[in-house]
Amino acid sequence: MKGKLNIQQIADQTGLSISTVSRVLAGKNNTSSKARDAVLECAKAQGVLNELSTGRLMLNNIMIFAPARAFDVRSDIFYYKVIQGILAATAHHEVRVRYCAMEEENADAALFIAKMTDPQTEAVLLVGIDDPHIHQLAADMGKPCVLVNCHDRHMRHDSVSPDHQTMGDFACDYLFSQGHTHIVTVQCLRRHTMELRLTGIKQAFTRHHQVFSDNQHLLNTSGFGAQESEQALLEFLDALAPGQPLPTAILAGGDFMASGVVAALAKRGFSVPGDISVISTDGFNLAEIHDVPLTAVHVPRDELGAEAISLLQRRMLRPDAPYTTQLLQGKLVVRESVRKASGRAVTCHPHTLYDPQPDR
Repeated sequence: MKGKLNIQQIADQTGLSISTVSRVLAGKNNTSSKARDAVLECAKAQGVLNELSTGRLMLNNIMIFAPARAFDVRSDIFYYKVIQGILAATAHHEVRVRYCAMEEENADAALFIAKMTDPQTEAVLLVGIDDPHIHQLAADMGKPCVLVNCHDRHMRHDSVSPDHQTMGDFACDYLFSQGHTHIVTVQCLRRHTMELRLTGIKQAFTRHHQVFSDNQHLLNTSGFGAQESEQALLEFLDALAPGQPLPTAILAGGDFMASGVVAALAKRGFSVPGDISVISTDGFNLAEIHDVPLTAVHVPRDELGAEAISLLQRRMLRPDAPYTTQLLQGKLVVRESVRKASGRAVTCHPHTLYDPQPDR
């Protein structure tokens, strides 16, 4: 009966026992690869897999490729939490998860090929790996592969990422809605995903009839840490001419970057949000910065792992399905680091106000 889960029929056609067929279809790991392949091939021919619950993960081994820092919570909490999300999503399956550290760009292709050709590597998750050569190799090898927070320009993989572009637009739009028009964004643009976020920010400027200038509105840092952001903002502040208005709001690319921004402002005698508002696009790592509750757009993080496994399940059940890119939306959390613009601009002289049209 086509489309019906008829275990007896599959057992008859494969010559396997009913218990073996049941174990395979339940995703159990105590079956041979030969038996699993035979059952899945028969089930596909009957259309059975199209009706199975996506709760079944029909493989026993997954390999995660990610930058080395992703495996250390102190080095990259974002990717560390993504991987924890993957582990949580596979916890109720009988799946072994293995890891391999790999550079984001110019990755070790020989190492990748060695890991991919290992018979225990049945499926692959590429977390934060931007190297197009690695993407190409993964596609050529034909094993189920899902990209997490990276971009496949050749459209040969399923992928899941935060919707960076929309979140950049949304965060900046929130500042405009609070009356801020002189906005500076502090970003680290070493990854394509962050370039997407900047694109969204520029879209918000255009929609509010503002001209975005890289020289005036963008501070591009070398990293995502507080120290780089603090130094970049201090240099920006010190380069302003006397009496030149400061930004009324700063949009930081992450919580630690926001921490550096607040530290730089404090060193120059400005308060948050009294003089200058600060918003982050992260919102998980630092709920407060120097006792200031941080307004932020939460970037999906833990959810990425669960969605990556769902895409992998879909690929296992429907190997010929079109490749898809899934974008996860963020969520605005309003705290106290942003306030409505007063209409009066703070200048580079601490605690003085500049009125562009003074009373006469």
